[in-house]
Amino acid sequence: MKVIGTTLFYSLLALIALVAIPYGTAEPWWKALFQCAVFILAGISVTQRLLWRDLRWPDPQLLFPILALIAFALLQTLPWQHYNLAGVDGIPRTISADPFQTRLFISQLCALLLAGWLIVLYTTTRKRLRLLIDLIIAISVMSAGFGFLRRVAQLEVGFGLPYLLPGYGYGQFFNSNHFVFLMEMALGLVLGIVVSRGVSKLRLVLYGLAAIPMWAALILAGSRAGIFSILCQVLFLALLAGSNRSLPTSDAKAEDSRVWFRTGRSLAIRALLIIALLGGAVITIAILGGEPLARKFDVMTVELNPKTAQTYILRLNIWQATLDLIKDHPIAGTGFGAYWIAISRYHHASGEITPQEAHNDYLELLASGGLIGLGIGAWFVFAFLRAARRKLRAADGFNRAVTLGALVGIMTVAVHSLVDFGLHITINALILTTLVSMVVMNVPDDDAA
Repeated sequence: MKVIGTTLFYSLLALIALVAIPYGTAEPWWKALFQCAVFILAGISVTQRLLWRDLRWPDPQLLFPILALIAFALLQTLPWQHYNLAGVDGIPRTISADPFQTRLFISQLCALLLAGWLIVLYTTTRKRLRLLIDLIIAISVMSAGFGFLRRVAQLEVGFGLPYLLPGYGYGQFFNSNHFVFLMEMALGLVLGIVVSRGVSKLRLVLYGLAAIPMWAALILAGSRAGIFSILCQVLFLALLAGSNRSLPTSDAKAEDSRVWFRTGRSLAIRALLIIALLGGAVITIAILGGEPLARKFDVMTVELNPKTAQTYILRLNIWQATLDLIKDHPIAGTGFGAYWIAISRYHHASGEITPQEAHNDYLELLASGGLIGLGIGAWFVFAFLRAARRKLRAADGFNRAVTLGALVGIMTVAVHSLVDFGLHITINALILTTLVSMVVMNVPDDDAA
């Protein structure tokens, strides 16, 4: 049984690494391979546990809202009426505007759910958890390095991967914003662990060195939302560092003046840390980003102009069209995965290109699932925050550091998802699932395991 568990764990690591390679797994055929691999590994795990009568399972609290979302998406594909169109009888009418795409969404969500479940189930020692962290760091550093190579050496179509265009995307991704999502999560995990000082000094140094190329690549990718999100991440890290450095409270016999002095000194240290980290972040962004990044920020005045937005496919008119769609389908939405076809009635730009995503995952959740989908999403967030709070109260230094690092990465992605759709890319969704799994799991010391 131990051999099977070890094999399953290392198979998961190999799968995560492979998913990162081909454009972050944006193509349908590679998504299908990822899903099949996860289903096979889950089938082996269930068979193993039934044969050995090991009925221990991870805490199911976070499973319930995800299962509810899967059930709701499946309901969106069921026909509730039939109608005639152009002489064709018996055409099914469903909540989803594209039942096929909704089924693909269900398949992908099931694969991610099982992947997270397997990660929690088989990351049973600190050695395995450190390997998982190291894998995420290695994937991100190698992606950043590949991005540097493309930036300086790519002159024609194809650079290791056949569909990569010079000047478009970053790393192995078609879209630089999708690359930035990966960097944000890895940086949050690494810097959160470093700030919390939950690992050995050697690992702290190695993690700090690994953060340098990731930070540089994130800035060079030129994502404005990524820059804003990473500044939020730095602010959160500064608060975390200040909290770790705060002095212990005095006992009941201490004088009030001494208590106030310690509190004031703690607040001053935290304020200085925030100013220093934010100042350093702004300086490195200005130096590395340079004129190309400045031009991108200048374009924002044009993009936010309502007249311009009506002419081009910009976020402003996409969001307005999405709000109009939501008004017409407020309860059950138009189906998960069906946004691309449902929005075509409401998007009033040039008509040459129809947006495939809402460029805001929260708006897209509301458009796809309506108030029911939004309620399920809120349920998941509430359950997740409860699990994180419970974990932090009971965790030791190492588990606490990993949990805080994972929360920093998740928080950064939550901010960036206000204006982008990077979680639609499989590797980003899988890394986010891994971070959520890290928050849920509580790995014992290797000696006690």
